[in-house]
Amino acid sequence: MPKLKNHKGLSARVRVTRRGKVVRRKCGKSHLMSTKNAKRRRGLRRPTSVGGRIAKTIIRALSGG
Repeated sequence: MPKLKNHKGLSARVRVTRRGKVVRRKCGKSHLMSTKNAKRRRGLRRPTSVGGRIAKTIIRALSGG
């Protein structure tokens, strides 16, 4: 049986912390920043965690199984 591969596209976008949380970057930060106010831009700086059922799906895709 061949080795299971992890999802390379997903592994470039998210990471799993030591405690098992899934961390992702926020969207809407690539361009058109001048129209967004300072409070909104500050909120886009920090990464956020993924919760719920989708986090379990992401961990399974990253572990190769």
